[in-house]
Amino acid sequence: MKLDRLDLAILSELQRDARLSLQDLSQRVGLTSSPCWNRIKRLEQQGVIEGYTVRVNAAKVGLADTVIVHLTLDSHSDEALFEFGRALEAIPEVLEAYLVSGDYDYLVRIAVADTRDYERLLREKLYKIPGIRHSKSSFVLRQLKQSPLPLMR
Repeated sequence: MKLDRLDLAILSELQRDARLSLQDLSQRVGLTSSPCWNRIKRLEQQGVIEGYTVRVNAAKVGLADTVIVHLTLDSHSDEALFEFGRALEAIPEVLEAYLVSGDYDYLVRIAVADTRDYERLLREKLYKIPGIRHSKSSFVLRQLKQSPLPLMR
């Protein structure tokens, strides 16, 4: 799908604040309300806009620690990768998971309350997934940046 500068402007503004009124969004991107609304609907229908969410402060809801886990699997068959992905999807603490190149197969971002909670997650959930050969965990000390996609370059 080809996106023009107005589509990109709409997406950039919505990434910053998805609660903008249609009137405010229209003014910011230089459109009237009706064409702006039509573009938003088209972007939603074509899957460019996947949904609308709220950013929640993890520490304030009891999930103060983020852990980055690098995992290596025993098998790299299509079935093993599919089943591993399904198992990760079933763990609520897993926020993101990426199949990556390099020394490890997966990079997984996990939210937990503390080190005890992470140890519980390892024992009760992660290490019960068949096929994990090796893992390496790193606790995030501080988040330095969190940004929306750089659409308006």
